[in-house]
Amino acid sequence: MIYSLFFSLFLLVAGTDNVQQGYKPGDQVAGFTLKNIDGKMVSLSDFPDKKGFVVIFTCNHCPFSVAYEDRIIALDAKLKPLGYPVIAINPNDPDVAPDDSFEKMMERAAEKKFTFPYLYDQTQEVARRFGALKTPHVFLLVKQGSALILKYAGAIDDNTHEPEKVTRRYVEEAIAMIMDGKPLETSSTKAIGCSIKWKKS
Repeated sequence: MIYSLFFSLFLLVAGTDNVQQGYKPGDQVAGFTLKNIDGKMVSLSDFPDKKGFVVIFTCNHCPFSVAYEDRIIALDAKLKPLGYPVIAINPNDPDVAPDDSFEKMMERAAEKKFTFPYLYDQTQEVARRFGALKTPHVFLLVKQGSALILKYAGAIDDNTHEPEKVTRRYVEEAIAMIMDGKPLETSSTKAIGCSIKWKKS
């Protein structure tokens, strides 16, 4: 009994060891600079004319991320003209997930013709700061003056593998309400996907 309790406690601590608390809706988000697949460094401050950003932690190998790739491309096409471009970030350690190396990122972006930055979080610092847990995991940021405020975090929509059966498009709903000046009905949902592949300590 005591051993079982101790082992359960060990699993709980070990399972949360790599993840910080992260941002919550309403928090101000710090800027970051990461390398894009073209080799250039990209910061959110590079887009002064944008109203906000759809930051999506994603990767190459996860079947959930792959299932959303076309929808992420469509999301960028729809929301970028409204002032909310997609910024994709790969947080995975390639030593754990070789298909998520920087070289593989470049190949995948070219193959899928990504229309948005695909950034490499090599130190995983940005993912930890956001509190990202899954791929994909989306964070909707909105500019308020000189600050970036997190308005929504979680899933892109409510059906990963059957896009034709989606009934809630959480990111699009949130931006529509923000643009209408209305409070969000849903500011967070559970991100569904593969766990982030953290560096082994």
